[in-house]
This record gives sequence, C-alpha cells and structure tokens, in this order.
Amino acid sequence: MWGRVRLAVAHEQGECAVRVIVDLTRCQGYGQCAFLAPDVFAMNGEEALLYDTDADEAQREHVLRAAAACPVQAIHLDQMATQHRGMRTGTVVSPPVGDGFRKTGRIVIVGASLAGARAAGVLRRDGFTGSLTLIGDEPYEPYDRPPLSKQVLTGRVPADHTLLPRLREVDAEWLPGVAAAGLDLAAKTVRLADGREVGFDRLLIATGARARPWPNPEEAALDGVLPLRTIEESSRLRERLAARPRRVLVIGAGFTGSEVASVCRDLDLPVTVAERGPAPLIGALGGVIGKVAAEMQRAHGVDLRCGVTVEALEGDADGRLRAARLSDGDTVEADVAVVALGAIRNVEWLRDSGLAAGVWGVACDAGCRAVDMNGLVTDDVFVAGDVARFPHPVYNYQFMTLEHWGNAVAQAEIAAHNMLSDQAHRWPHLSLPVFWSNQFGTSIKSVGVPTFADEVVIAHGSTEERRFVAVYGYRGRVTAAVTFDRAMWLEFYQGLIERAAPFPPEFRAADRPETLRPVPAEVPERLEATQVTVVVTGHDPAERRATLVHR
Repeated sequence: MWGRVRLAVAHEQGECAVRVIVDLTRCQGYGQCAFLAPDVFAMNGEEALLYDTDADEAQREHVLRAAAACPVQAIHLDQMATQHRGMRTGTVVSPPVGDGFRKTGRIVIVGASLAGARAAGVLRRDGFTGSLTLIGDEPYEPYDRPPLSKQVLTGRVPADHTLLPRLREVDAEWLPGVAAAGLDLAAKTVRLADGREVGFDRLLIATGARARPWPNPEEAALDGVLPLRTIEESSRLRERLAARPRRVLVIGAGFTGSEVASVCRDLDLPVTVAERGPAPLIGALGGVIGKVAAEMQRAHGVDLRCGVTVEALEGDADGRLRAARLSDGDTVEADVAVVALGAIRNVEWLRDSGLAAGVWGVACDAGCRAVDMNGLVTDDVFVAGDVARFPHPVYNYQFMTLEHWGNAVAQAEIAAHNMLSDQAHRWPHLSLPVFWSNQFGTSIKSVGVPTFADEVVIAHGSTEERRFVAVYGYRGRVTAAVTFDRAMWLEFYQGLIERAAPFPPEFRAADRPETLRPVPAEVPERLEATQVTVVVTGHDPAERRATLVHR
C-alpha cells in the first residue's frame, strides 16, 4: 500500500468509538472515573486502574464527565499526553529552520508505533507542511502496548480496542506492513524490504523493540509457546487463557511476566513463574523491593521458582507443549508457556548505515540527534522511543535505553521539535523516567532510575502491608522512588530527584517511620553489550575512522 492517507481516520467502527488513554503515571487512584463511567473504568485493588481504550459512543457523555472530574487530569481523549514538564498540548511554534524546509522539506519516520505517531502529530501541529512519510512493519494504526498484558488478557478489552487516541489528523504518506531494510546516509534514502527506496531530508528512527524469542527454534515452534509484545501475540495468548489450560508457565519475572502471572491468578488459572534471579522485578527495582514482589506473588497463589532457568521445553507427538525441564531437575507440566525474557531492539536494518547502532540501541545525544560510529552527532537523523540510547545528565550522563510509555511520548516531542528548530533553539530530553505496572491488585509506580542507587529506604508506609514508598539514593542524593499503592507521593519525589536532594530525605509526614534505616539497594551489576567490537583504522586525522565489527 502506497497512498496518501490520514492516519487518524477511524478504524472499522467508524466514528462511533471514543478513544481513551489514561496517563497512569499521574493517576492516583481516586476512582471518580470508575464511579462516573463504570462501563469504561474499573478499579482493581486500591489504586490499580483498568479501562477500555475504545469506549462505545453511548459512553461518550460518561467519559467526558469522568475526564473533567479527574483531580489530576490523567484522562485524555483523542490526544496523547506527554511527560515533558511545561509542554503544552496546544499549538507550540518552533523557531523556524527556514520556511522553505517547512513547506517543501521531506521528513521520514521509520516506526509507526507510539513514538513515531506522536512525533508525526507534533510535526504537523508545529507547522510542518512538507512531505511526511511513516513506515511501519505492522499493518495497524498505532496502538497502545501496556493494555496487551493487562486488560486484553483478562478479556475486559478486545485487542483491537488498543488503538491510540489521536493528537490530531495527520496528513501523511503511510506505508503499513513493510519493514525498513537499510539506510544510506550519504544518499539520504531508506531502503524498504520490498526493494523500494524513500528519500528524506530529515529522518526519525523509532523502530522500537520486539519480544526476545525462546532461544531454541524447535521448542519455540511448539504449540502453546508464546511471546507477548504485539496485538496478534496478545490475542493468541488471550485465546489460550480463555480455553483454561491445565497450567501456565511464565518464563521470566520482569514486569511483563509478572503481569501475565497476575492475570492468570485473576482468571483462577494455575501458574508457575520461573525466574533466574533471586526475586521478581529485581532487574528494575533491586533486591529489596524484589523480595516484596516475591511475597506478593506467592500470597496470590503463584508457584514462584527463583534461582532457576528453563533448560528445555518438551512437546508431545503432535507438537503441543506439555512440560518444561528446569535447571534444578524439576519438571513443570504446562499447556502454555509465556516467554517473557525481555526485548530486542530493532536495529538490524541499520547494520551498515554508519550509525552507532547495536544491541544497546541507537546512540543519540540529549537532543535526540543520532550519533555515528565515529562518535559524531548527525544533524539530520534523530532517534526516539525504545530504540534510543541517550545520555541523561541527572544520572552522570550515563547512556540509557528506556522501554517506558512516558519516555517514548516525551522523547518523540523533543525529537519532533528539534527537527524543526535551529541549533540555538533545540531542547534537551531531560524528563525523568516514569513507569507503572498493575499486578495482583496493586499499583506499582516509579520515578527516576531505581538501579542507579547504592541504598534504599522505606520512607512511608509498610512493606508488610505492601503499601509504601521506597526511596533510592546514590552517594548521598535521591535518585529514584518506587510506590506500592502510594502514587500521591510520586510527584513530590520527582522534585527531590530533579533538585539532587540529600539522601535519606529529611521531612515530616504522617506515615513516615520514626527512624529511616537505609539498606543496600541490591541492584544488579550493570552488564555492557559485548556483541560489537569497535576497530579504529587510519594513521592521520583526515583518515582516522571507527568501524563496528559484528560478531
């Protein structure tokens, strides 16, 4: 398909749907929305909100009232929120890079998911009237991924109800269902998998990530072995869970794996979770909070196995999954195995492009400009979303990649603004990472980078009750905070992180322990990517160049 379309045209249901999205990093679980529009919003626990992203037209009035009544204005209709502080959702005019470029320039966005769609909307909003092309390897309009491991699996929301609310109608050339296969920086062209080439003046790389597959292809092909990242994968897993398997095996206890386990228990399905680390969520939150997550899972009936790996998946004569063999010698019988081993960033198409792209993502500066393999910043290639590896000044300019909804939206805003701005008026991407997870009736939210810490302290509430705020510190300053059903504290601690406030924090609060006792955060050791080696060639400054050697 190659044609001029409006990305915001309604899907099969026409204009009869009300697209809704909730910025769950802001939601504090007041519940007015569930009271005013109970057919769209529901509380699962004290602060965990579930909602239908594609409400029926009959619910429009209820949804509008719910959005107006939300004390923190977290409900958005037909527009996407941004985590970038101070950014308006109205018209924001960027300083011009030249009227000629705005009118006749060519911008190509590779990746038509959350970050790509958001950037396209902002470019049009900010006055770009030139050629705009979006390239996406999936055939759908941009959709929201967080509900795929929550509302969709429970059956509350159909998978096709996860299409994103629209910022505005985006007049663009949309190439769905075709992947990018190569990039020629010198010629400024993107090569597509079907052999076509698309020229550009400026390019945004927003190709995101995909689920890491089970490493044994024959075992991965067994009927019942499923990853979870896309609409199709979520729909297939929902069908399997609805068929009520004997047992579900979840391989990996990160956020996706833990959310799948939570859904299984909500559906009263037996579930075993196999995690190679000492506790769930340890890679993101550290060992102290990981222990709390482990207790929560077991309290809800999860058969949690930590410190073990799945050595083999076994099938029957018809190719159906029947069991898994663990590293401790035990065998788990299961009809469904959900592979939740993290993500692989979609950078293969950039292999010979000359950009600094590898398993870590695509390197860029704080203004989202891509870095080439020599460490030079490019002027016409930008990066946003899960695939971007960028330095964050708050965290010692450490390069990081973030698979967070809020980061994808905020970074897309920055990239789009900077594509239309001159050097003097470009913005840095300084938003603090914010993410959420709803599992086992508990709302878990975080601000900052919990693994950038050497100590942690429970500053409010109680881990025994699983309602608390954990504050992380590094060398005497606050670097992150994690809340379990205590979201109202998140914004406060965001301010402390931005001000580099002393750790442990000193202030009075009703639910604060009399004495704060910091303990080691037990964060995992950071692993460096080793799949790529850099070789430097040449003898004088004019010919010195770096080359990536792929193993």
